[in-house]
Parts: sequence; structure tokens; C-alpha cells
Amino acid sequence: MRVHQNGTISTEVSNFLLNCFVRSPIWQHWLSLPLSLLFFLAMGANAILLITIWLEASLHQPMYYLLSLLSLLDIVLCLTVIPKVLAIFWFDLRPISFSACFLQMYIMNCFLAMESCTFMVMAYDRYIAICHPLRYPSIITDQFVVKAAIFILARNVFLTMPIPILSAQLYYCGRNVVENCICANMSVSRLSCDDVTINRLYQFAGGWTLLGSDLILIFLSYTLILRAVLRLKAEGAVAKALSTCGSHFILILFFSTILLVFVLTHVAKKKVSPDVPVLLNVLHHVIPAALNPIVYGVRTQEIKQGIQRLLKKGW
Repeated sequence: MRVHQNGTISTEVSNFLLNCFVRSPIWQHWLSLPLSLLFFLAMGANAILLITIWLEASLHQPMYYLLSLLSLLDIVLCLTVIPKVLAIFWFDLRPISFSACFLQMYIMNCFLAMESCTFMVMAYDRYIAICHPLRYPSIITDQFVVKAAIFILARNVFLTMPIPILSAQLYYCGRNVVENCICANMSVSRLSCDDVTINRLYQFAGGWTLLGSDLILIFLSYTLILRAVLRLKAEGAVAKALSTCGSHFILILFFSTILLVFVLTHVAKKKVSPDVPVLLNVLHHVIPAALNPIVYGVRTQEIKQGIQRLLKKGW
């Protein structure tokens, strides 16, 4: 409870209500089935990929360990966001507790940044494989993967922690309806009676520092890869090299494109429906998770053969 200067009294809220599509509620009916299918596809495909890499000795290599890490991150992101969204769509279970909301906020920010960082490490892996193939076995080792995993974990766990902490320290009074399907930082903090300038600045600076630096390094790696590939003169070498890193580039391009569209819709929010960024935010947590294992399963011969061997064994 807080007493204001004008004598009015405000009571702090104890939970939030997630109101997905304020201006287009019919979207919930149309999205519930495809979103459910995408969720189960993401869970099943990533589980199959993890089991295949775990059981197939031929896939116990640094590149596939990084792919396993990406699948684990996708599973956590999906489980953090989509079940709650589907519960809202199907059963109108909009309430979410104060602690659960900020926990979801932290996991989303942390694991999204971890996924971006994993893509960066995978781009570096492909850069060494294409540009320095003779040095690849000595640089990209199991120890390298362990160090990369520690870096990914440490960097993003600590740098994203202030986001939910700053939001949780705000004083929430009056309105408790979050105009979003998820507990996005700015959607929640704008309900506060306090000044949210620090929250906005940290979200902006942190986002562009983490994701922005990752994307710059990713595209720098692929620029160097493309330059090296175009210098290859051996017959079929260009096609083989592009095929080797094609899966990575397709997924990174999609990941960065949908993120860029999401940012642009926020910038131009006066020209688009407020429900569009909400929709993109939800889809960004499930579509890449569903696509990642499928693209790798289709385009990577070793994974495809591993899945086929497991199926023959009766898995």
C-alpha cells in the first residue's frame, strides 16, 4: 500500500492477467491449432535430434554438441512460453503470479540471448571448418565446446539478470492487465506507478549489446566464409562448402529476420496493430524451435543416417 501526495491510496497488485490480443481476440481461435501443432513438432523434433546425437557414436563431435545445446535451449524456451499461451487460448487461464511472471521474463531474455550466442559459436565453427580446415581438429575440440558452453552460460545468465530484477522492484498499483501473451519486460513494467526509464535503457542497451554483437560477428564469419569459398577452384568444392554451412545460415537468417521484424514493428507501432508485435513475439519462441531440428535433419547427411539407423533398431 502506498499513500500518494494527493492523499489517494494505491494497493500493490499480487498477480497479473495476460490479455493476448486486445484488439483482435478472434486471433486466439485461429492460432490455437497451428500453435499447438508447432509446439508438439518442436518438442518431438528436438527430442529426436537429442536422442540421435546421444546414441550415435559417429555424431559425438563438437559441431553436433553445439547443435544439442541449441536444441536444449529451444526446448526450454518453448516450455517457458507456449504452454501458458495455449492455456490462455483454450481455457482462458490468464492469471499469472508475480513470481512466475518475472521468472518467465528472466528465462525468455536469458535463453534467447544464449541461443543467439550459440549461433555465433556455430558460425565460428563453420568459419574454422571452411577457412582453416587443416587446423579445425586442433581448434574445435571437446574442450573448446566446454569453454564455449561456459561462456554462453556465464555471459547471458549474469547480463540478463538485471532485467527481471529492475522490473520486480517497481511498484505495481491499479492496473494488472498485461497486454501481451507473455511477461515481456516493457509490457509488464509499463503497468508500474514508478518511472521505468532505467528499465527501458537497460533493455535497449542490453539487447543491442548482446544480440547486436552476436549478429555482427555471425555475419562477419559468413562474409569471410563466402570470400574463401569463392576462391576455391576445385570442382564441386564450392557446392560442398556452401552445403556444409548452409543449414546454419538458413536458421541464423530466419532467427535474425523475425527478430528484426519484431523490432521494426515496435518502432513503427503507430502504423501497425499493437497485436502484431505480440503475435511475432509468441511465434519467435516456437517457429525457430520447430525449424532448427528439421532443417538440420534434412540437410545434414550424418544426422539423417543416424535417425535411419535408430529407426531400424526399433527406436
